[in-house]
Amino acid sequence: MEAIRMSWSDFHARTAIITTVLERAAADAQSPLLFANLPDVGRLFGGIDGLILALQHRWTNHFAAKLDQAIEDGNPPSMAWDELAAEQPALRAVLDAHGPYSPQRRSARRAEDAESTSAPTKVRPS
Repeated sequence: MEAIRMSWSDFHARTAIITTVLERAAADAQSPLLFANLPDVGRLFGGIDGLILALQHRWTNHFAAKLDQAIEDGNPPSMAWDELAAEQPALRAVLDAHGPYSPQRRSARRAEDAESTSAPTKVRPS
């Protein structure tokens, strides 16, 4: 597999998109316009799902650091989660509303699954 190189301009463009989404989410994470008019989101993230994955990655990295500190301090893991959620409420709100385990995503997956199972299948001649 060939590595994909990202230029500094791509990196900054990705960062700008993430910042825009988090700013919008601070106002309303449920807004239908949350992911609207994001330039090059397809090229930079492979689409909205890739952007959500990048946001999940951001949460996971920050949570890992918080969790390490909580363990070091002898605090329960839930304290690390709660602390991060309080520090980054917009990020948590986006992931809760649109992440892979959100009701919206589960519903979309169920609809896709229903479509794929109801599609006619080809029968091979014997």
